Amino acid sequence: MGRSKTRRVGTQAVSAADPGPLFPQTSQGVVFGPFTAGAEEARRLFSYVGAWIPPVSPGEVGWGAWVGKDADHRLIGAALLERKGVTGMLYGPVVVEGPEPVEIAAQLLATLLPQATGLGVQTLFARPQGLDRVWVRFGFIPVPEAELPMAFKGRPGAGLFAWRGGTALWSTRKLQTDEGPLTLPRPTPLTSSPLPGGER
Repeated sequence: MGRSKTRRVGTQAVSAADPGPLFPQTSQGVVFGPFTAGAEEARRLFSYVGAWIPPVSPGEVGWGAWVGKDADHRLIGAALLERKGVTGMLYGPVVVEGPEPVEIAAQLLATLLPQATGLGVQTLFARPQGLDRVWVRFGFIPVPEAELPMAFKGRPGAGLFAWRGGTALWSTRKLQTDEGPLTLPRPTPLTSSPLPGGER
């Protein structure tokens, strides 16, 4: 099916240089695994449901959900991550069938997030797509559109969720960069002002 050797990341960090051993993940008869470069199967699925998807880019990461065996082996869900430095934008998850579509969507996120952080992504953005409870489950919070870095401006969709890795707290008092994450502004140095009579 044009799919790479299936990988398991779980909660383990994945290095871009050395992703480590990767194995199938199975849940309720659904097998989860990564796409090869270009993620053609994912793009066909996104097109099938009319979902927008970015052009193929270096560093793209994607996971899919498959059911069936042999001739009946078919893709039923997919999620892709577009990376720009240490910031990323998630597309999907798209699930077209399955025993519990919302849970399949959640499992796709569960496999993508550890891999994204292992590759150095610190901040992730996503469109809600009616999956608010899934985003919230994984620590995403609603943020204003103004928080979206310039690298991802113009992506279609309404609403915006964001996630930060580790224990980082989200603050809206941040500066945007094209490639990097949103960062806190530098504090202004305190300067002493002269007191009356020229004293300090």
